[in-house]
Amino acid sequence: MNSNMFTLRLPVTVRKELEKISKQEKIPAGQIVRDAVDRYIAIKQFRNLRKIVLPFAEAQGLITDEDVFESLKK
Repeated sequence: MNSNMFTLRLPVTVRKELEKISKQEKIPAGQIVRDAVDRYIAIKQFRNLRKIVLPFAEAQGLITDEDVFESLKK
């Protein structure tokens, strides 16, 4: 993995909470931030993909999550 340094400014209250969680969980604060950013990116990518495929799904009658699950059972 190619890693680059990134500077992040956080409000004091957020930084203190991050440090507290880091100590409690015995996970480096940097890892917590990386995990949070990874999750954020994954969610954004999912939502963008969903916007693209939603019209196709609706055309097939797949409106709700339940519709999708029922279709997958077949």
